[in-house]
Amino acid sequence: MLFPHIDKIVEPSSGRVVSGGVSSEGVQRDLLPIIEGCTVPTKHGPVSTEHVLFICSGAFHTAKPSDMLAELQGRLPIRVELQGLTAADFHRILTEPDNNMLRQQQELMATEGVRLAFTDGAVRAAANLAEQANRLLDNIGARRLHTILERVLAEISFTAPERAAEARAAGLDAYEYVVDEAMVHARLDDLLKKQDLSRYVL
Repeated sequence: MLFPHIDKIVEPSSGRVVSGGVSSEGVQRDLLPIIEGCTVPTKHGPVSTEHVLFICSGAFHTAKPSDMLAELQGRLPIRVELQGLTAADFHRILTEPDNNMLRQQQELMATEGVRLAFTDGAVRAAANLAEQANRLLDNIGARRLHTILERVLAEISFTAPERAAEARAAGLDAYEYVVDEAMVHARLDDLLKKQDLSRYVL
């Protein structure tokens, strides 16, 4: 069982409260018996957590894992620190899955009568810029790619019906739109130079 954002129920040692009014210590204490092993009543009947593997994850930007209750730390003995995604990782995310983000955008544009294509240089540029944006602002991982692609494809997304109509008037079955490396840089470089990345924050 995965408990994501466990850091949201941890108060930093500085004492500044970051939770939404709920007692962080109280929530952590409620987790202790569940992680240790107990029987939890559910609508499907009682469930024993004795042989359940628990994984807790969090960014820990404001708090540290050592700020958790000592008892909870003791029940989570293995700690792994993950590295931020690299440009190579972003490139794999964009290209390797069968239903990758590029293919999703292509299918979406196809419904508007636009045949969308990405050059290899464009994909590499998007991956590199996603890594830079994460390094310069909050590291939000692969979610950065959604807003990167949104920014790059903003113009064609708004003008797709008109472009498709023009293509049909010219006797074509679809409007061809190729995203290349120069286009990616033209859409994103100015933002990175100014470090004005507010549009990337999810």
